[in-house]
Amino acid sequence: MNAHRALAASALVPLLLVAGCGGSPQRDGNNSGVVSGVSRSDNTGYTGILLPKPYVLPDVSLASSKGGSFSLTKDTAGKLTLVFFGYTNCPDVCQVVMGTIASSYARLSTAEKAKVQVAFVTTDPQRDTTKVLRSYLARLNPSFIGLTGNIADLEAAGKPMGVFIKKGAKLPSGGYDVSHSSTVIAVDGRGKAPLVWNSTPSPAQMTADIHKMMATGLA
Repeated sequence: MNAHRALAASALVPLLLVAGCGGSPQRDGNNSGVVSGVSRSDNTGYTGILLPKPYVLPDVSLASSKGGSFSLTKDTAGKLTLVFFGYTNCPDVCQVVMGTIASSYARLSTAEKAKVQVAFVTTDPQRDTTKVLRSYLARLNPSFIGLTGNIADLEAAGKPMGVFIKKGAKLPSGGYDVSHSSTVIAVDGRGKAPLVWNSTPSPAQMTADIHKMMATGLA
């Protein structure tokens, strides 16, 4: 399901990771927005990838499962926000990633939780209404925020962070697959994303990275 390029400790190497929930991984050779420009060095002390040049979040407002709208710049200010693009009908990757995020969040202290939020951005707005997102996230953690909108706004939100969205082939069940990048993006509360997880860490590893970001001023 996941595909990634092995990374050498002595160099910064581009890395791609794409998830097609219910399908096979896809690589895009046409520069159409697959996760790109993501590199890592093994001596950072993070399980995630510390970006040499942090992503700058776009000023895009989406409909929130909490009601009203949510801006990826204004409503992430002052908090470490973990952002994941996926969809509720995803049978595998999204469940694993969101389960990891939920378990990691549960490990935080009450004071730490007040400084951290989770935003699940749908890649399937046709099916994922705010009501559907609210029900889906309630099973993980009621504090998590679900975001949706028209496809143009969702693509605009994801593109600066190397996230692509693609409706895939129809499935025998009558539904359809949705291909999307499986990166979790750590937004620092100042409109930038300095750290990403391109392969799912353990909850303990993600929590350790969150603690390190807080301790070093990255969040």
